[in-house]
Amino acid sequence: MTDLAASPALLWLFCAAVFIAAGIVKGVVGLGLPTLSMALLALAMAPAQAAALLILPSLVTNVQQMLPRATLRPLLGRLWPLQAGVCAGTLAGAWLLGAPAGAGAALALGLALMVYAAWGLSGARLPRVPARAEAALGPLAGGATGLVTAATGVFVVPAVPYLQALGMTRDELVQAMGLSFTVSTVALAAGLALNGQMPAAVLGGSALMLPPALAGMALGQWLRPRLSAVRFRQCFMGALALLGLHMAWRAL
Repeated sequence: MTDLAASPALLWLFCAAVFIAAGIVKGVVGLGLPTLSMALLALAMAPAQAAALLILPSLVTNVQQMLPRATLRPLLGRLWPLQAGVCAGTLAGAWLLGAPAGAGAALALGLALMVYAAWGLSGARLPRVPARAEAALGPLAGGATGLVTAATGVFVVPAVPYLQALGMTRDELVQAMGLSFTVSTVALAAGLALNGQMPAAVLGGSALMLPPALAGMALGQWLRPRLSAVRFRQCFMGALALLGLHMAWRAL
């Protein structure tokens, strides 16, 4: 961490490598770019700085995942309670907690990574959410996701398990995750700006990380039919669990 901070060129090379790796993961399994990039970047910088760097790569890659537009409008009509909860929870968390910083943020991020990895490795699924309950449960799941996002910069829990419980087809689920991640990214950017953590220089750095992320995603999409998606996901979740454990242990 110290060596990277002492050498700006080395730090930027490390960041580019992180986004290439995170893009590969997203290209193969359809998610994981913000999660992996936060986990690795937070080893070399403050969580708030890591969250600011991932804004543009996360936004652009998730907007792509929201396509096609023909099915986006009805999906948004169904999932707006979840998205409203994400926005409210993220902004409330940013106001109450401030930008992710210090040992507390590192510990929260480490715990979030371990919970997410444990859920992914277990293969567990929430009970099916009936359609009549979506209007009530969506804001709760979104609000909880927003609070986790504000505290850690990671926005997969509990949004992804909740989306999986809605009984969608695979294509609908992929698009729904793209929508949820896009809204979470915008809400995270707003929360960081609320706390003065989104200056123009940071946005410039985030823009520099976009080409590595897109290159990694293209490589991951090329690798997808050539790899076992299940085994790759298991390795990804296992790596996240170890990173989360390391971060939590170091924070403590």
